[in-house]
Amino acid sequence: MTRSPAPRRLTFLAFALLTACAAADGSGGQSGFTPSPSNAFGAYLAGRFATSESDTRVAADAMLAALRADPNQPEVVERAFIATLLDGRSEAVRLARRLPDNTLAAMLIAGTDAQAGRWDRAEQRIRTLPRQGVAQLLQPLLLAWTLQGKGQTEQALTLLRPLSETGRLRTLYAMHAALIADLAGRPREAERFARISIGDNQPMTLRLVQIAGGILARGGREEDADRLLEAYTRNQEDLVLSASPEAQRSLLTTRAVASPVEGMAEAYLALAGSLRGQGAAEFSLALTRLSLRLRPSFTPALLLASDALADERQYEAALRLLNEIPGDDPLAGLAGLRKAAVLERLDRTDEAAAQLNAIAAAFPASSQPYARLGDLMRSRQRWPEAVAAYSEAIRRVQAPTAAHWPLFYARGVALERAGDWPAAEADFRRALEVSPEQPYVLNYLGYTWVERGEHLAEARRMLERAVALRPQDGNIADSLGWALYKMGDLQGAIRWLERAVELEARNSVINDHLGDAYWSAGRQREAQFQWRRALALGPEGDEGPKIEAKLRSGLPANPVAENRR
Repeated sequence: MTRSPAPRRLTFLAFALLTACAAADGSGGQSGFTPSPSNAFGAYLAGRFATSESDTRVAADAMLAALRADPNQPEVVERAFIATLLDGRSEAVRLARRLPDNTLAAMLIAGTDAQAGRWDRAEQRIRTLPRQGVAQLLQPLLLAWTLQGKGQTEQALTLLRPLSETGRLRTLYAMHAALIADLAGRPREAERFARISIGDNQPMTLRLVQIAGGILARGGREEDADRLLEAYTRNQEDLVLSASPEAQRSLLTTRAVASPVEGMAEAYLALAGSLRGQGAAEFSLALTRLSLRLRPSFTPALLLASDALADERQYEAALRLLNEIPGDDPLAGLAGLRKAAVLERLDRTDEAAAQLNAIAAAFPASSQPYARLGDLMRSRQRWPEAVAAYSEAIRRVQAPTAAHWPLFYARGVALERAGDWPAAEADFRRALEVSPEQPYVLNYLGYTWVERGEHLAEARRMLERAVALRPQDGNIADSLGWALYKMGDLQGAIRWLERAVELEARNSVINDHLGDAYWSAGRQREAQFQWRRALALGPEGDEGPKIEAKLRSGLPANPVAENRR
């Protein structure tokens, strides 16, 4: 499991202490916070530190404590608002009213007005949003929904119509125009906008498929809706897993948005998803929280918020959100997969495995839960259990296609590690049968043949093809270099192994291989340098003593011939 490195925490703490000193001596410091003679500043620093660690619960608690101790500090008010918003606290609304110039606060209050039916006030707040950044993208959507809230459907569609016809976000604006027309009972317009939203050949999301497919189905275009759903499920088995046939029909027959308030929630969710993909995790979470504020049990928003928290290693918080999704929700299976992934990151392996087994039992036609279980067992080096899980996943695939090569590849790896090379080799060959141009399969099979001294000519061809397919992959370049070394082509071996080290400089195995090649070519000093580097990089298993032995005594007189025996 990846953990946050300690130096990041120490760096922030040092910065916090420097800020405290600057504030204490009257200069105000970079934070702009002036401490009072109370414990406010300690709580403030704790909140800043928790914020830097993306711990929304502790950050909110600490900032609220700082605010209680010193309620008139503008920066504390603003940071307490952000912290409570990110943690989904009710105090965020009260604090937002104290921040007339804060964009997120204005959005939150506009949503509160909308929920209360104060559409004129909501419209006024949204019209004053700044025309820049994310607010500029959101404003037309939010404004259109406030107009719909006032019963002004034509004005709402007139606002979105030109935006849905041109521009890079035309899909988003067309989708919301379709939702507004659908909600207003204008099926032909809804259908036209829905077709625009799916017509740019962009990657389909589950939410877009649900919205567009639902509009088509309710407008009498059931066959088109079914084709859209089928096209999505061919490449996204999550949807097959997350919905039974009855639940799939429910996804298409139930309106995705039942009110203008839910439409505003949808707008926040759409932008939050885009921002998460662009690395703006905190702002993405803030928008998702605004969505959940308007629609508290909105499953897609709960899933996205949990993903955002998991991205920041806040696994317990992510798990709490996932636990809010009821078991009879059409997306409960998908939520279960996410829950298993979070449990795995918490090193709660047995709970994660139990979760995946439960999903597998609930969805007997899907290979996905057993594939995930195999991945879990493989990551824990529990090879026999991984083989069993992958085998069950493969059994559920009635007619393997190119999309299923990872199952055969993953089981092959587990079988090879478990010591059953004939079965592993058969799986690698099967993976290449269904998808011949997979560089990782070519690399693994070719490299293993080289290590075993088998099929060297075919292994070389495989590795050369893998390198051509993945020219920037240092591990594959290493495999080709090592194959050439084993076959006695020292000049070719050194060329590819040097390239591999350029691409993967901190890989112990690759540096060790280059050392062997240098030694065999009579470049002993360079070889010793590479072996020392390989040793410093922490070799696995018993490789460390082997490298130490080479540093003491070098390689045998004819190591290439020795290796080929």
